[in-house]
Amino acid sequence: MNYAHTITVSLPFEEAVTKVRQELANAGFGILTEIDVHATFATKLGRESAQALGDFLILGACNPVLAQEALTSDPDMGVLLPCNVVIRRDHSANATTVQAINPQTMVQLSNSPAIQNVANQADAHLLAALAALKA
Repeated sequence: MNYAHTITVSLPFEEAVTKVRQELANAGFGILTEIDVHATFATKLGRESAQALGDFLILGACNPVLAQEALTSDPDMGVLLPCNVVIRRDHSANATTVQAINPQTMVQLSNSPAIQNVANQADAHLLAALAALKA
């Protein structure tokens, strides 16, 4: 099993970020966290490290209904929430890469039968968002 779903889109980075946010919202996800890894590298490691990385943003996406079900079933699932969605693009790339965690990884880590249902639903929502990006 792959731990991430990965697609590439032929959009500039900023446009891809806007579209990812829109499609995640359409799929029932809100954004709880945002980490600009490029900016963090620039601040902590220097411009050369940031330039080598390229544009790199991590969005912490959360579907509140599914999060509630997961945490009610197995509070330890909190360490896996929110669902990370990565948007990244090397400066020399022709396309932007979008990755979302595969929620089925939760199933591998929990003994709660309800987590399978949560993972299936979260996976369907994330895959729908990624499919809409490709359309």
